[in-house]
Amino acid sequence: MTWQTGAAGFVVGLLISLITTPAGVSGAVFLLPVQLSLLHVPSPAVTPTNLLFNVVSGPGALIRYRRSGQLTGPLTRLLLAGTLPGIVLGACLRVFAVPGPRVFRLIVAVVLLPLGLWLIVRALRPGIPDRRPLSRRATLVLGVAVGTVGGIYGIGGGSLLGPILAGRGVPMATIAPAALACTFLNSIAGAVTYGLLALTTGGDIAPHWTLGLLCGAGGLLGGYLGARLQPRLPERALRLLLGGLATALAALYLTQAAR
Repeated sequence: MTWQTGAAGFVVGLLISLITTPAGVSGAVFLLPVQLSLLHVPSPAVTPTNLLFNVVSGPGALIRYRRSGQLTGPLTRLLLAGTLPGIVLGACLRVFAVPGPRVFRLIVAVVLLPLGLWLIVRALRPGIPDRRPLSRRATLVLGVAVGTVGGIYGIGGGSLLGPILAGRGVPMATIAPAALACTFLNSIAGAVTYGLLALTTGGDIAPHWTLGLLCGAGGLLGGYLGARLQPRLPERALRLLLGGLATALAALYLTQAAR
């Protein structure tokens, strides 16, 4: 890896985390296409490299949220109960059964596009009532599903959890720390699982350590700054940001899947 690639990874990680952290998204979903197209990380190694980014970058935002008293809560515990076993299952499926990204991109786009547009409309027209909140059982099932998808494709799950929960009327101040805590702990579990699988399975499935650490270092700084910014942004602006991120990601994945 050249120093230019490492520097680009640091800057990209910083900018992505700075923009996405206030909405409860680590930014790994946006780093994934950058790794594939710009930094030329091969598949499936790109998945554990993305998880490594989450592990290194996550504490920046979480430290800030902990200092402000926003980190602990029942939503975080409930989501973790579902996402942690899901991400281990997803990592195993990624290595042994689901090597291609095209179907994943289509599924994520189909899920995120209407959610993103709904959040944008909901933010621009505050009179629209929120949908009914998810029950505890439905939230647990959502956690398992998101964890499995995250394990397969190297995302901690915040990019999916955030729009779904926001669409159900959960306040952004509750969503952001819960989603980022899930992303961080899920990524640790996923990275460890991939590391163990790399010892017993052929193929390029180990993370690119240097690049993942440099991207994560940028994300660590960007995440801390983004978490400091979040309380200063009104709920409407945060929902617009999350809706815009979800819509942009859906459009990106639809474009990539159509190639």
